[in-house]
Amino acid sequence: MNDSADLNSVLRSDVKKLGNILGEILIHHGGEKLFNEVEVIREMTKSLRKEFDEKIYMELKDRIKQLKPPIRQQVIRAFSIYFHLINIAEQNHRIRRRKQYQLNDQGGQPFSIENVVSRVKDYQMSHDALQSVLNELSIELIITAHPTEATKRTVLEIQKRISTILQKLDSPALSKNERKNLENSLFDEVTALWQTDELRHRKPRVLDEVRNGLYYFDETLFNTIPSVHEELEFQLKEHFPNYEWDVPNFLHFGSWIGGDRDGNPNVTPDITWETLELQRSLVLKKYDEAINELMKRFSHSSYRISVSDKLTDSVEREERIYLNEEEKWPVESELYRRKFAIILKRLHEVGKSELGYKNPDELLNDLILIQDSAEKHQPTGHTLKSIRTLIRQVRLFGFHLVTLDIRNHSGEHEFAVNEILKAVNITKHYSELPEEEKIKILKDVLSDPRPLLLYEEDYTKQTQGILKVFKLIRQAHKEFGKRSIQVYLISMTQSSSDLLEVLLLAKEAGIYRLYSDGTVESDLNVAPLLETIDDLIAGPNIMKRLFEMDVYRNHLKVRNNHQEIMLGYSDGSKDGGTLTANWKLFKAQQEIHNMAKEFDIRLKFFHGRGGSLGRGGGSLNTSILSQPVETLGDGVKITEQGEVLSSRYLLEDIAFRNLEQAASALLEACARVSTESKVDYSREKEWETAMEEISTHSLKKYQSLVFGDPDFLTYFNQATPLKEIGALNIGSRPMSRKNSQRFEDLRAIPWVFAWTQSRHMIPAWYASGTGLKTYIEEDESHLITLQTMYQKWPFFRSTINNLQMALMKADMTTAKEYLTLVSDPDVAERIYGDIRSEYFRTKEALLKITGNEELLAHTPNIQESVYRRNPYVDPLNFLQVYLIHELRETDEPSEDLVTEVLLTINGVAAGLVNTG
Repeated sequence: MNDSADLNSVLRSDVKKLGNILGEILIHHGGEKLFNEVEVIREMTKSLRKEFDEKIYMELKDRIKQLKPPIRQQVIRAFSIYFHLINIAEQNHRIRRRKQYQLNDQGGQPFSIENVVSRVKDYQMSHDALQSVLNELSIELIITAHPTEATKRTVLEIQKRISTILQKLDSPALSKNERKNLENSLFDEVTALWQTDELRHRKPRVLDEVRNGLYYFDETLFNTIPSVHEELEFQLKEHFPNYEWDVPNFLHFGSWIGGDRDGNPNVTPDITWETLELQRSLVLKKYDEAINELMKRFSHSSYRISVSDKLTDSVEREERIYLNEEEKWPVESELYRRKFAIILKRLHEVGKSELGYKNPDELLNDLILIQDSAEKHQPTGHTLKSIRTLIRQVRLFGFHLVTLDIRNHSGEHEFAVNEILKAVNITKHYSELPEEEKIKILKDVLSDPRPLLLYEEDYTKQTQGILKVFKLIRQAHKEFGKRSIQVYLISMTQSSSDLLEVLLLAKEAGIYRLYSDGTVESDLNVAPLLETIDDLIAGPNIMKRLFEMDVYRNHLKVRNNHQEIMLGYSDGSKDGGTLTANWKLFKAQQEIHNMAKEFDIRLKFFHGRGGSLGRGGGSLNTSILSQPVETLGDGVKITEQGEVLSSRYLLEDIAFRNLEQAASALLEACARVSTESKVDYSREKEWETAMEEISTHSLKKYQSLVFGDPDFLTYFNQATPLKEIGALNIGSRPMSRKNSQRFEDLRAIPWVFAWTQSRHMIPAWYASGTGLKTYIEEDESHLITLQTMYQKWPFFRSTINNLQMALMKADMTTAKEYLTLVSDPDVAERIYGDIRSEYFRTKEALLKITGNEELLAHTPNIQESVYRRNPYVDPLNFLQVYLIHELRETDEPSEDLVTEVLLTINGVAAGLVNTG
């Protein structure tokens, strides 16, 4: 395996091996008839993808229509499971490629930490300057329960076992018997995959989603996150050996699961509290496992080494306080083990009794005490990696594991504040007041130390519910520490008063406190979520108004003059199309950053990206590099949603690779900016002017269809499986914010999911072609401008590459099949005709800009992956259209029919590696 071609042949061999196993299983369960049916369909779809033939196309559709139960469901499952197997093989191949880079020892894989440290060395920075860059690095990844993971955890666990076996089969040192045993195990796991029900029989509850999120910390992230820090430390020492490097904990995870109340009535204060308890329980379990492992290793005897007096004294004193005779370590000379016995006892009592650690710093001090003593009797230059890793883990995860963000809709806060102000006769109709009057009232209340609240029963249940959330935050700070909940996010922020209302509610709960001498305490970051195109445009003025207020600046001062701002990719795209949304997001960041700089306020932008392209999806490193470079120095925060969690964090090697890509991208970007004394933005002004014009044309085209065509919503509802997706049981949250049929209330996830299933994928590309082509045709120099932008501007390159990926996964021939679901053929043909024309307009523009003859020619591995999948997604789409027809025309459809429709949805999601 010396080159890329050899490696790809190994991947194809894996796919073939897994496909052959599946073939044997099909014969066992359905006989030659099932196997032959799948093979004939497979060969026909492959043939059509190579060269379209109308006759074969019609024969294929007819053959699929002739399928009847029970064989029909087995055919659907055969193609779906084949995609799961391809996904596993490709994940394993990523691990294989990474190892090959490491073996070649040629400077490391692109976006590896080894590679980026080597590149940073060429910048010729001083050691102190590079250490300053490290000190400022900050990446936060926030897992969410957004319902886009169509694959059950049981299935994910089978996939993980299959991947582990494939990795072992790569070993050249296997004996014949070992290989045979592994191949038998592989067959058993693929059989288990076939025999497992892949559909959920009920919607997951919020605590199910919490446990699903925690699964990744238990399996991979608890160990992988410190490994990324250790790798950076190692590479810095390798490349810059004459400096004492300090790698701070710059990579953190957080969560929304159990704290995101926006539109989810199932997230109650009690559920949030249980979430915090589950997180603490898991992190304490992980510490328990780690300390038990250390006890095995720290068998040092005081007869052989000298233990520090400080440690000896602590053991003698604390054994009397915390342990009875049965709990003490029996060997007196093994002082480290005696200390670990005390640590374990105190860990077990956390949250239960006074014997437990009151905070993670107390545990940290004990571990450092052991480290300091043990490393004194280590040979010079050799540190104890195992205990250093645990110390880093305690600093990273505390007793809270991950910070839980709380999110709620701005309207909920306004309702509560309206009622509170009315109850104390400040104003009877707060909600109806102009913004200026709202701000004046809120500033006055926040400048007065006195509370407003009356008895709880004086308020409606809705207001009581909001007040309970803020009381819970205060209790959580006392029980789990202030890191347990640090940020309160406000969905649909449209004005400055939206943030002041949350600060008022925090004041009433004692989270924000103003004392009579003017002193302020504030234990919660208040963060706006700017989502729609209008909100993004208004964002700079909303924040400027707040930064000019003394009452808000006083809050920021005690929060280290740090302001977090969340940017929503989904609703902006739904509102104005992907190209316009991405540009408005980029521009909003620039404008807010420059404005905040005048006030000496540091910003952290929180990017609410989804897994799919229509919701800002893409790799972590490209997501980071596509941001305005001047905003990266204050750190980045990005959501990790749905199917992204399993694709990135199910396997430890893949988890490491994704996290090191993110770390290396941010490190290099920040190092580069710090070495450029003056950045020349003059050329970029020309590019920004181009983007502004392209965006204007694109927005007009997008809104003329989505909001201007009176039949568009009918087309969307009928020509996609939107209604059927609701029965898939993939999330605890309703599909619409207010359980209404209005487009404005439909969540972006089902919007994207439905278009993805029908292969239109318009949220990921529609209207981009009109924007780009109109600009190109205005002046012959414009194409050269766009080609230069593609080569030199990471934002534009990322945008164009994502559009290429979207067009590769979209398919206008398959999308046309869904027209038969639309009741009015004229409406179907007219709207589809517009979408199809725009598709080819976009494709033409992209190929001109990139200079390529094919889409994704710059990434042959990804291109081949899409080519490998597309033929086998087609039959699932044909089956889906046919079955939805049958489902919608049946008053009381059978359970089997509903199951078959849902299986096609699962299968298409697995095939495209995207849901919402």
